Amino acid sequence: MGDETRPGPGYRGGMRTFASIVIGLLMLAILGVLFAGMIGMARGMDGATSNRLMRYRVLLQGAALLLLIFFMSLLRG
Repeated sequence: MGDETRPGPGYRGGMRTFASIVIGLLMLAILGVLFAGMIGMARGMDGATSNRLMRYRVLLQGAALLLLIFFMSLLRG
């Protein structure tokens, strides 16, 4: 009787694919911001821009970590 509310195996496979894509895109965004900061530092970028890029990187890392925790708890069991 309780099986009607449980998602089927196709749902979990789709969620895993979606989670992998989202987390992968966030990782690429983190790498992009990191490399932009490193290239800017090598070119002598001003401190304000470097600081802003560092804040973006930290925010993206936090978002990736929260989504990873959320999807792992959602897909567990």
